[in-house]
Amino acid sequence: MFEKLLNTEQASKVLGMKSKSLANSRCTGTGVQIPFIKLGNLVRYKVSDLQRYLENNTFTHTGEAKKSNK
Repeated sequence: MFEKLLNTEQASKVLGMKSKSLANSRCTGTGVQIPFIKLGNLVRYKVSDLQRYLENNTFTHTGEAKKSNK
């Protein structure tokens, strides 16, 4: 079965960020690195990709976050 897809506005709410930030990251390739699906003019995000991004960016202390940025 296919999983649920979210548009940019919905994905930005899940992540707690502005949809413009997601769009800018998508266009420039910098910032938030989350895979997206392009369907004609539509952009969609898999819920599992958003969950994976959040899990990969969850830390118990700031030193841990600094190591992952290297």
